[in-house]
Amino acid sequence: MPQGYLCLVLHAHLPFVRHPEYDDFLEEDWFYEAITETYIPLLEMFEGLERDGVDWRLTMSVTPTLAAMFADPLLQYRYVRHIDNLIALANKELHRTRWQPEFHVLAQMYHDRFLRCREVFVNKYSYNLLNGFRRFFDAGKLELITCAATHGFLPLMTINWDAVRAQIEIGCREFERHFGRRPRGIWLPECGYTPGVEKYLEAAGIRYFFTDTHGVLFADPRPKYGVYAPIICPGTNVAACGRDTESSKQVWSAIEGYPGDYNYREFYRDVGFDLEYDYIRPHLHSTGIRSNLGIKYYKITGRTEHKLPYVREAALEKAAEHAGNFMFNREKQAEWLYGVMGGRPPLIIAPYDAELFGHWWFEGPEWLNYLLRKICYDQQTIKTITVPEYLEAHRHIQISQPSFSSWGYKGYCEVWLEGSNDWIYRHLHEGANRMVELARRYPDADGLRRRALNQMARELLLAQSSDWAFIMKTGTMVEYAVERTRVHVLNLNHLYDQIRNNTIDEPWLNVIEARHNIFPDMDYRVYA
Repeated sequence: MPQGYLCLVLHAHLPFVRHPEYDDFLEEDWFYEAITETYIPLLEMFEGLERDGVDWRLTMSVTPTLAAMFADPLLQYRYVRHIDNLIALANKELHRTRWQPEFHVLAQMYHDRFLRCREVFVNKYSYNLLNGFRRFFDAGKLELITCAATHGFLPLMTINWDAVRAQIEIGCREFERHFGRRPRGIWLPECGYTPGVEKYLEAAGIRYFFTDTHGVLFADPRPKYGVYAPIICPGTNVAACGRDTESSKQVWSAIEGYPGDYNYREFYRDVGFDLEYDYIRPHLHSTGIRSNLGIKYYKITGRTEHKLPYVREAALEKAAEHAGNFMFNREKQAEWLYGVMGGRPPLIIAPYDAELFGHWWFEGPEWLNYLLRKICYDQQTIKTITVPEYLEAHRHIQISQPSFSSWGYKGYCEVWLEGSNDWIYRHLHEGANRMVELARRYPDADGLRRRALNQMARELLLAQSSDWAFIMKTGTMVEYAVERTRVHVLNLNHLYDQIRNNTIDEPWLNVIEARHNIFPDMDYRVYA
């Protein structure tokens, strides 16, 4: 029996960004980059582990908005167009760098990677990567969990608990639609927990959720084992699992953690900005604005503008070294905790944003691959596990009330409620009230009214996405976040007036249904 368990959690999320009204749209690149740099490399890693008989466990949330984008035919078509554009650029780069061996080998690497991504996306998984994740979910190695419908920050919705319930229930229904069964766990958006959420989780069939460290450490009564064992929320059968700060910091921090190592690839040096404009112009968006194209030739090197060429072999050696270091630290941590906890194996929760692996930290998927293989073959102290497996093996769990918390800056609501974004909440709260009002007024609507009520629910959910407030706070792409909030609120209010006055504009409804087509099985009655 191992002396401790490691639960690795990847939170896979993007806001719903889909713009059929334009031929191409800059912010859709968030999704295409994530496919190429994170999700296909992760699936390739899973396949390698399966092929080599490695015993591994990993937990991964797939948010309903991300799942909707994976399954959307328009975005699938546009991703193929995107990767074909990168293949064409990589072909040009092979010619341009033919007399620069240190860059030519990298151009070849990118060319091969882009070709492989196209092959995996089109032929292996038939344009929908959910097919790949479902395969490993069904095999019992990958524990997939859901999230609130549009990643709405639940602690700031509790002025209307029906809105909280709808976010949770729709998230579970969408998971079941894509993966064939209800989820056992949920990633609360931004790890945002407030007392009372657990009863809606239990009603939706959720067995466990994750919270930040202080959500469990400050629980009442204070948990005997700290964050190294789940706690059960009073009056429910729902477990809260707290993040381990030690394992998180080693990977998260670009200053103290692994991703800042000088041998790793530099994210901020991209050919989209480095090369002559006329050369790259055919590969940019129709607006002609310079943007990242995904071909990056330099390593971090140090705190200098004079970056050295990236050396793939050295970076992979460093990733293997860092994987060994992480495993060694978890072994020593588990040994110490096992003694302190009186022979009970600790559960070490290590959650990360999925896009850290591959997108921000290029070598992240390789690091994860080395780590899972080393844990399987090189030691006996720790074992990877999922929360349901742990709960099945350890049935005696303390009952304690988790505290209000998030994993945002300072640990509470400041990121999503401060001077740059506080204006949105009066509109979101009024929108939720209006949605509940009409859901109760028309409990059995059909035809055009039903379509309008369902679309009103979609507009409310899309406006509630925590991403818009986050972007306003961080100061990147602020105009886009403001516009998205404004459009969804205006659409919601317009629908409200039309439904109440029985003056539904069907041609306009057709347009916004096609444009904001998330959650095709939407049933507005969830708000009733």
